This record gives sequence, C-alpha cells and structure tokens, in this order.
Amino acid sequence: MKTFKQKLVFRIALTILGFVGGFLYWHYVGCASGACPIQSKWYLSGLYGAIIGYLISGLFIKDKSKKEVKSDTE
Repeated sequence: MKTFKQKLVFRIALTILGFVGGFLYWHYVGCASGACPIQSKWYLSGLYGAIIGYLISGLFIKDKSKKEVKSDTE
C-alpha cells in the first residue's frame, strides 16, 4: 500500500507533466489567429493540461475499499 507522501508526489508529478504537455501543445500546435480561447495563450493551455494531468492521476491511485474502511472504524 502506498503512503500518503507517495500518492501526493505522484499527483504533483503528473500535474506538472500535464502543464508541460499543455505548454508544448501551445508551442507546437497552438492557435495562430488568437481566436481559440484555450490555445491562444500559453498559460491557459498549460493550466488546462495541468488539470487534465491531475484528473488522470486520480485514475491510478486506489482508495481504501469499503471493507477496509469498516474495519478501521471498528
């Protein structure tokens, strides 16, 4: 079972990786006209990538099962 610190470091790492991915998307694909709300500015694209990275990190972290939670409270 992973500790809280390991889970937190994993979430932070994937969030940073998502930000870098969003920034790279803006840099290489982007929006030349400036009419695209997300891709027109680097920080919006990076923020969107960071949010996606954070949400994806939740898929890999297993929470306590119901059985474990009941045994902890008893």
